[in-house]
Amino acid sequence: MGWCSGGDKLDQDIFDAMTEFVGHLLQRGEKLSQRFGVPVSCMKALRRLDTPVAMKDLGQRLRCDPSFVTAIADALEQRGLATREPNPADRRIKNLALTDRGLQIKAAVEQETLGLMPWTHALDRDEREQFLELVRKMCQSLAATPVTPAADEAEKEVSSV
Repeated sequence: MGWCSGGDKLDQDIFDAMTEFVGHLLQRGEKLSQRFGVPVSCMKALRRLDTPVAMKDLGQRLRCDPSFVTAIADALEQRGLATREPNPADRRIKNLALTDRGLQIKAAVEQETLGLMPWTHALDRDEREQFLELVRKMCQSLAATPVTPAADEAEKEVSSV
């Protein structure tokens, strides 16, 4: 399944394995989404909503466009999981707050999600700690490494194919 001619075979194998791993996680997320009647796009928002949050701040937490936050808020409201309320400090700003039902669904989704994670069953405690350390290290590397213009050009070439 290698994708990079002349590339390091180990890196290609890691890429392929990670692609498969993420695919499995996404499938599990889809099944949970269907089971709880909450769109996948809203499940991440549920995790980020502990207290009422300004929609702009939620967008930053989710790293998404404000229009997408509006769509998420609409979907959560339609299901009775959240409400929009005025921000006490500035009534022009709307906060998104989970309802009691939203808090219940959030807790159930989180509990079930954690129970379905493969590291819970496949790795012992030491391995899970090592895995966490490696994932955090990779995330730090991603955050510190901007996408280069060459990568931007390669992405344009791929999307035009």
